[in-house]
Amino acid sequence: MHVVISGSSGLIGSALAASLLSDGHRVTRLVRREPQTRSDGSGEARWEPGAGGVDPAVLDGADAVVGLAGAGVGDRRWTASYKALIRESRVRGTGALATAISGCEKPPAVFVSGSAVGYYGETGLDVVDESARPGRDFLAGVCQEWEAAAGGARAAGTRVVTTRFGIVVSARGGAMGRLLPLARAGLGGRLGSGRQYWSYISLPDTVRALRHLIVTDSVDGPVNMTTPHPATNRDITAAIGKALHRPTILPVPAFALRLALGGFAEGILMSQRVVPGRLLDSGFTFEHPTFEAALESAVS
Repeated sequence: MHVVISGSSGLIGSALAASLLSDGHRVTRLVRREPQTRSDGSGEARWEPGAGGVDPAVLDGADAVVGLAGAGVGDRRWTASYKALIRESRVRGTGALATAISGCEKPPAVFVSGSAVGYYGETGLDVVDESARPGRDFLAGVCQEWEAAAGGARAAGTRVVTTRFGIVVSARGGAMGRLLPLARAGLGGRLGSGRQYWSYISLPDTVRALRHLIVTDSVDGPVNMTTPHPATNRDITAAIGKALHRPTILPVPAFALRLALGGFAEGILMSQRVVPGRLLDSGFTFEHPTFEAALESAVS
């Protein structure tokens, strides 16, 4: 199987590439510099997501394209310019891949494009699956445009799957990669009220789910990349403290998060009780269905 990946240097992309290569599959990484020879056996091809896109010949005949590129939502304060970068890096990059797919003589069978549970906005205590309506905040708007850009690949007859990621539980990066060092230092108290629900998935289950979606022809459209058991921030905080043997008694108030993080704080304080209806319906099973199991896989 030949899989082309954008965002292959990120947390999810690097883990997916390593998994595919370990099973003998061919991987081509899209990079923004001159391609180099890699020791891991994968290939590289240049792309310019904001300008020239990617040569359709790079994607022609591939079995799958996986789009995971985009500026990190938690990397910097949300100034107007950074919010524009968050949006453009996702929408324009995804659109470039969809355009290239449409220009292929032999289009890839499937385009698995990233998205996020931010699509749903604030859900409160309500449990939501892929049939739920989108939210109205900034990230919800970004996700809607992001998914719409991926849909352009359908004109070529390519199956399009948009993966709405929750928090990926890993010590190597992402939101949890930032929280775990704080917890080890004894600064891992609940965030805000602690009553908000967080939807999550372990990194190994993320990779397994992506590979499942690549080969499962019956799945098309949005797929929630979360476990069936979202948990409150209070419960997640307690589980982290227990696993790391650290106190979690000092909460971080909402106003302090807003002062420190600006607009990104709203994503942390927002309650999103999202479940993976379509993954479960397609026969996928989780190795780490609970937060405790996902955390153990990350810190062991």
